Amino acid sequence: MKAVAVFPASREVKLIDQEEPTITQPDQVKIRILDIGICGTDKEICTFVYGSSPPDSDYLIIGHEALGEVVQVGSAVTGLAPGDLVVPSVRRPCPHSRCRPCRTGHQDFCITGDFTERGIKEAHGYLTEFVVDEARYMHPVPRHLRDIAILVEPLTVAQKAEYQLYGLTQRRPPWIDPTVSERTQGSGHTALVLGAGPVGLLGAMALRTTQFKTFVYSREKEPDPRIAVTKTIGATYISSQEISTDRLEAYIGPIDLVYEAAGHSLLALEVLRTLGPNGIYILTGVPGLQTLIEADPAELFRDMVLKNQVVLGTVNAGPHDFVSAIADLETFHQRWPDAVRALMAERTPIEQAVERILGRPVGIKSIISFDINRKRE
Repeated sequence: MKAVAVFPASREVKLIDQEEPTITQPDQVKIRILDIGICGTDKEICTFVYGSSPPDSDYLIIGHEALGEVVQVGSAVTGLAPGDLVVPSVRRPCPHSRCRPCRTGHQDFCITGDFTERGIKEAHGYLTEFVVDEARYMHPVPRHLRDIAILVEPLTVAQKAEYQLYGLTQRRPPWIDPTVSERTQGSGHTALVLGAGPVGLLGAMALRTTQFKTFVYSREKEPDPRIAVTKTIGATYISSQEISTDRLEAYIGPIDLVYEAAGHSLLALEVLRTLGPNGIYILTGVPGLQTLIEADPAELFRDMVLKNQVVLGTVNAGPHDFVSAIADLETFHQRWPDAVRALMAERTPIEQAVERILGRPVGIKSIISFDINRKRE
């Protein structure tokens, strides 16, 4: 079967053939991969910025945003059957007994750093035709979401942030209204999303469903599909080419929440200075190595203390976040079907995967599809 792998020693990225996996444990499932989403992490792995092969392999099969169809289940598996659509999670727990998060199914909060991640860190990913994995890491998706379900994994970034955000808002009386549900806690508050990629726009959708007055800040200018999506969901787009960061607060008013999804450290620091009193700043982007940035940490820390601010970093996602992402994707599909579909570029067959990953982006979210070839056969 075909797969796309990186070879760190020779610094190669290529299409390979390997043996099709089989179920060896009663709690496993075998899934046929349908779609794989490509993100900045995949591109960085393919340029050898990071990523690590399994201990017993000289290569790493990439791909962590996946949608698959169950084709076989082990004898101990319940709740899944052949034909079910599933989105697998990415991170697997570390082996240490002292790591309470991993021992309780919350490996996204691992304290040892010895976790593995499918397609990223010491475990093969999903950019291959078939995968065998434990059933507990599979999240069922309704069949009618088949065409957009590849967005579930990137949406979990926003879901995890939202889950933690709701807990943080309880520390501050101005946010608390005992008559308001978790899903409407943003009412009357302003959120600024940094970056108009898939994670940023999905985050903006999540914020709109919780009734935040939402702004998206990115470098693109009209006409651009990212701006069209922003407007469709009822958010306001601001181009960094027209409004500088030091004018943001004057332009949109006090900023209660910043959802950073750009992975650009200079931009993140500049916007942190605009965060309002009692504000929460959520970092989701992983910045690459950049030149030295001048900043006054004393000023930043002083403002954070005097303004009761919180800066939160969040990465990966747990079971709760996958379930929430599937539910929210259903909501997005009902409210903004055209905007959701606009996030996805035309699907590419696996034979062109390397070219697509290493080349210039096409559309907002690049997708590698195995179904293209299967439908031709």
